Amino acid sequence: MRFERLRIQGLRCLTDVSVELAEGIHVFVGPNGAGKTSVLEAAYLLSHGRSFRSGAREALLQRGSASLAVFAEASGPGGIGRRLGLGREGQRWEARLDGEDVPLGLLVRACAVVCFEPGSHALIAGAAEERRRFLDWGVFHVEHGFLEAWRRYQRALKQRNALLRTGAPGPDALYAPWERELGDMATAIDSYRRDYLDRLVPELATSAGSLLPELGVMALRYRRGWNEDSDLASVLADQRGRDLARGHTTAGPHRADWSLAFEHAPQREHLSRGQEKLTALSCLLAQAGLHATCRGEWPVVCLDDLASELDLAHQAAVVERLAQVGAQVLVTGTECPQPLLARPHRMFHVEQGQIRPLL
Repeated sequence: MRFERLRIQGLRCLTDVSVELAEGIHVFVGPNGAGKTSVLEAAYLLSHGRSFRSGAREALLQRGSASLAVFAEASGPGGIGRRLGLGREGQRWEARLDGEDVPLGLLVRACAVVCFEPGSHALIAGAAEERRRFLDWGVFHVEHGFLEAWRRYQRALKQRNALLRTGAPGPDALYAPWERELGDMATAIDSYRRDYLDRLVPELATSAGSLLPELGVMALRYRRGWNEDSDLASVLADQRGRDLARGHTTAGPHRADWSLAFEHAPQREHLSRGQEKLTALSCLLAQAGLHATCRGEWPVVCLDDLASELDLAHQAAVVERLAQVGAQVLVTGTECPQPLLARPHRMFHVEQGQIRPLL
């Protein structure tokens, strides 16, 4: 997929800007606070329905504005055109696809963007929620049954948690239907996730081997969120008393996690901050590569403040990889990253919320 045109209204300091995009690499340069990252954030919103910046939900709106909107014209395999839109009025989000109002999930399925940014190391060093989001975004784009299973699981989880918050044990008949539903959907979700990870591991081994050869052989560990030897419905019934005391469900795929271990860094704590960033980047490139294998097209790749996040050798390696596969790339920086100077690219200057093409 690639964007042909991106229009942004009321997002942070971007009042109303439009940028024409093409194939290949695009570089957005300008001073700090000019709005460069917000361009990438707009693209990411269309693909994820949220920002990649932590705690950004309320800060997305431009000061004094009651709404924001992001529109894009994009093309997919075979040059098929799509019109994408996401708007927010107060707390309400609205998605549009080819001129029709659609559920957010349909918009996200039609638009694939991955982003490497200063907070990306949280994928490795942060909470399990970050890793589940990464995993489920990838599964969602290649397994069409995943979304329905996840929605049914979340609905049943909400009902069981509401019962638990009453603090009263209640008859088994109240809990058993929801626990059966949770068990059935958990089995489906776990199967989708395992299949996806099985396909991701070879891509990940390749990207990690290229960016972090000094760490040796890589292994991925996956924990599904409940005892491997039991079905979830039985587990939930057995630990209902403990869950009542805590007021929420403590086992299930919403508690799943995964981690990477290397031959010469078997624990996450053995990685330096720079190695955490490179490991996260390896994961993102692997996910993008698998997406291309499954969907026939690379996602748009955003690299925020590339020159500050990676040394020259790793900048060059990433640029070479993305240039080889022909991905559309959006890069930001206070100046053009050195490895891009000798490569074809389009450059834009961003300042005071305005975007001006340079070349």
